[in-house]
Amino acid sequence: MEKKEIVNQAEKKVKQYFELVDEIKEYNQEKVLKAFYNNKIGLEHFYTVSGYGHDDMGREALDKVFAEVFKAEKAVVRNHFVSGTHTLACCLFGNLRYGEKLISVAGAPYDTMEEVIGKRGDKRASLIGHGILYDEVELINGIDVDFEGIKKKVDKNTHMVLIQRSRGYSLRKSLNIETIKKIIEIVKSINPECICFVDNCYGEFVEKLEPIEVGADLIAGSLIKNPGGGIVETGGYIAGKEEYVDQAAYRLTAPGIGVEGGAMLNQLRLIFQGLFMAPSIVSEAVKGAILASQVFEDIGFISTPKPNEIRTDLIQTIRFDAPEPLLEFCKTLQMYSPVESYLTPVPDEVPGYDNKLIMAGGSFIEGSTIELSADGPVRPPYAVYMQGGLNYAHVKIALKGIVEKLVR
Repeated sequence: MEKKEIVNQAEKKVKQYFELVDEIKEYNQEKVLKAFYNNKIGLEHFYTVSGYGHDDMGREALDKVFAEVFKAEKAVVRNHFVSGTHTLACCLFGNLRYGEKLISVAGAPYDTMEEVIGKRGDKRASLIGHGILYDEVELINGIDVDFEGIKKKVDKNTHMVLIQRSRGYSLRKSLNIETIKKIIEIVKSINPECICFVDNCYGEFVEKLEPIEVGADLIAGSLIKNPGGGIVETGGYIAGKEEYVDQAAYRLTAPGIGVEGGAMLNQLRLIFQGLFMAPSIVSEAVKGAILASQVFEDIGFISTPKPNEIRTDLIQTIRFDAPEPLLEFCKTLQMYSPVESYLTPVPDEVPGYDNKLIMAGGSFIEGSTIELSADGPVRPPYAVYMQGGLNYAHVKIALKGIVEKLVR
């Protein structure tokens, strides 16, 4: 079989799964549209103010739209969040105090969160450095959530649990909404006052329900991932119970300012429009991930999730067990990027990570992982984490190029 035909044959196998993806897209698109309608979004909401950013009606409307979409009491959506990690850190530092306990209930969190927590890096600047107690519930065989382990570790003194929806740089399963619901039910049965905080990065609009709808108290994510629709230039969002969102906002700005300040610098229209586009863009990326899963299974690599598995995020992991195919994958994907296709990615140090990373993806917005990209730490098992794709056709074209390189 011609190498490029491998992708076409894989596509025939997975098209049956695209119907569900389209159903979820239409459900979420209607949900977003209804939030725009209910909040009477008009051209006046796209104008911006300067200086302190007081009385910005567009910013206030944006927060209300996000709150409605995610079924939250309140939301804060800002271009002032520099990354998903910054957004998550505001939630943690804003809602945890000296002597209170945080537990990560789905294994170790994403690499960049290790320095926020204090597992490595500048200890004084971290949560642990501020007197926060920290613990983790290890995964079963490094893959599955240990529900019994959660029951043993969470107690009346646990102030917050961190539930990371996506897998990060690990081979564990991403947590679907049903799993998140079960975790929250266990935690709340032990300690009803415990804050259930979900790192929602990569998960928005992949399923019909969002974590708040199954009991989460607080969620956060990045606008250069799913909810930005591929056009938002920077920022993040936090949504949930009003008291927890306010505490996080005080950490972003200052006590007494919270959500009331911050000039949006002509970003409002982009963020509104990005949110409106997000369900469709996410569905394109999910279809691309399903196709990639089948392609790499067909050519002999271990790829997760499997093509027929229900998706809860954008991440497709391909395990190579050797550095050479990992590097080849990323170099080839870069060649099929619309921006900087002429560059060759090489492993390098990246702030917040303990290992060298190789990162590929010539995106219109730097670091935008709703755009087709792939990255991974250069360490065993030498897995690549592919995500995004503003349109399915681009993902398919790139996969054909990668197959040409890897099948020898």
